Amino acid sequence: MTHKIKKIVLAYSGGLDTSVIIKWLKERYDCKVIAFTADIGQGDEIEPLREKAIATGADKVYIKDLKGEFARDFIFPILRANAIYEGGYLLGTSIARPLIAKEQIKVAEMEGAEAVSHGATGKGNDQVRFELTYYGFRPDIKVIAPWREWDLRSRNALIEYAQRYGIPVPVTKERPYSSDRNLFHISFEGGLLEDPWVEPPEDMFVLTVSPEDAPDRPTYIEIGYEGGDPVSIDGERLSPEGIISRLNKIGGDNGIGRIDMVENRLVGIKSRGVYETPGGTILHIAHHAVESITMDREVMHIRDSLIPQYATLIYNGFWYSPERELLQKTIDESQRDISGNVRLKLYKGNCIVVGRRSDKSLYKKELATFEEDDIYDPKAANGFIRLNALRINGRMKR
Repeated sequence: MTHKIKKIVLAYSGGLDTSVIIKWLKERYDCKVIAFTADIGQGDEIEPLREKAIATGADKVYIKDLKGEFARDFIFPILRANAIYEGGYLLGTSIARPLIAKEQIKVAEMEGAEAVSHGATGKGNDQVRFELTYYGFRPDIKVIAPWREWDLRSRNALIEYAQRYGIPVPVTKERPYSSDRNLFHISFEGGLLEDPWVEPPEDMFVLTVSPEDAPDRPTYIEIGYEGGDPVSIDGERLSPEGIISRLNKIGGDNGIGRIDMVENRLVGIKSRGVYETPGGTILHIAHHAVESITMDREVMHIRDSLIPQYATLIYNGFWYSPERELLQKTIDESQRDISGNVRLKLYKGNCIVVGRRSDKSLYKKELATFEEDDIYDPKAANGFIRLNALRINGRMKR
């Protein structure tokens, strides 16, 4: 016998999908629906959500400020790893889902809810990211994924449903693409973006100005690092959240951080995504720069070999897996001496490293110089080259 569901906790964003889902859950399950929103840096989107959720049918609303935890325990670890998926995506949405789902389970346990729900589509990655975390923390939880159950098969159908029931939504048939925003980035997909030949409209972007409209003079900044993490901007120490927020503004004003790519989803579908990650782009480049003078060559090469697997694990929803945690420990060990300062020039969409220095630097000018020195004997290279040539010489004779 199946027990009746009395209470469902919904991961609520106030967007098209979750606005419709509140009404749909109430009709389908005839139970209480609790809306849970994680404030992870959505900005002005947070303020009206409580009132909107209640007006749409939610019986109760939780809004939890998680920006500090998100920056410190989720964004900074992937920045230490130089994590990037398929050469372009800095994992802004991927890294947010495990935190949201973890806190959603906490609310479900506090409320005695039998089920949790989300607005992820049946074609996307988010359904996996949410549900792997749900089951990881609560194996017996009932998961309701409306996109896999209802007969609303398109965004247009959702818009029509919302209009029929007077549900206010931020998406229209004229602007049908969906967006997801947090402290680290904002993403856009769907609608006109489904044609990979169509250029994104300029009025779509939120965090960045067009590079053509950015200032005609470069902006210089200096970022300080300790143990692989950024700790200061232009000498001012800031919290992880403060650093990302400050760099989002500086980077956005200079047109930095736009990415337009077609990526491979876990479910096997290629998808076009457009992303704005101004602060994250700056930190990704700066971190590379400080590592270049403080990390041992062989350690760097081993760490770099782990990045594709690490990034894929996060993209696919395995943040809480033992293999990701193992890789994280290895990566974090490599960061012990990654301290110093990086100077960057920001100009019309470009983030250019123009200086790096560190008390832990492995760069020795007296060794690297093209001028005369008393340390390195060029003749020593003779034997080194001949020994390495033995393997190649033997192969060429076959």
